[in-house]
Amino acid sequence: MRGSRAVRRWWTDLTDLVLPAECGGCGRERAVLCPGCRAALSGVPPRRVRPDPEPPGLPVVHASAPYADEVRAALLAHKERGVLALAAPLGAALAEAVRAGLREVRAAVRDASADAEAGDESAVPAWGPVLLVPVPSARGAVRRRGHDPARRIALAAAAELRRTGTSARVLSVLRQRYAVADQSGLDATQRVDNLAGALAVAPGGGGLLDGGAVVLVDDLMTTGASLSEAARAVRAAEGAAAESRAGPGTYGRARSAVYPAAAGEGREERKTRPRMVGRYGGGDVIREAICAAVVAASPNSFEINRN
Repeated sequence: MRGSRAVRRWWTDLTDLVLPAECGGCGRERAVLCPGCRAALSGVPPRRVRPDPEPPGLPVVHASAPYADEVRAALLAHKERGVLALAAPLGAALAEAVRAGLREVRAAVRDASADAEAGDESAVPAWGPVLLVPVPSARGAVRRRGHDPARRIALAAAAELRRTGTSARVLSVLRQRYAVADQSGLDATQRVDNLAGALAVAPGGGGLLDGGAVVLVDDLMTTGASLSEAARAVRAAEGAAAESRAGPGTYGRARSAVYPAAAGEGREERKTRPRMVGRYGGGDVIREAICAAVVAASPNSFEINRN
């Protein structure tokens, strides 16, 4: 009997190495994520989310689930406890949010195209592959955790998009220019100030961003400060790349004409559809169509409906 119990304990320990010991969301079932927790994560279509206050320059953001209960537990298990098997279901949820964001941006571009009449798809620009640009974690956090959670989930999301027929790849081109203070104790305004200018696109990355539809991705949005700063860095890199091709000042003149002052832009001006500044415009205007997607967002950002 003692030998049998020892074998059972040994077998249990061995299976825990290759199979999940508990559900990453509720902790009850031996599964990566049980059906109930999968439903909490991906059971409803992703929705557009907006923090309040909304930071300047925040692109349109879609999220798959509110950051609460089982979803919160799963994200923390992946991020802080290194339950890497959760990357697959979290990536699948992120892929759905990416699709939702792209549908909205592409519809806006089609509507804005003066030449797109009566379903004339030839007037709609070719989008190329989906380019997922993860918001980078601080270097110290990556060392402490042993992995970069947002990048890992982005890779899983890209694989899910490709599996379902959408060309997609991850471009990890954003870098932290300098160390910033821990965000956990800061309010929304302080987070924006803390991150201002902290991110930049790596040398040569601006040209890579021109190869498809850019979607900024992260595991979580709370105040939107990280996504806002990431969007600023991408816009700056795309503008620099455009100027190198078209001549000095071209991007600046076009930007001021269609996107005059992100910091002073009121909510009413952004209600109807995504603001587009970039390469998909008409005439000589250089425009962009950046959107963002996250696995989860603060519950309040789902409740505030300003669409």
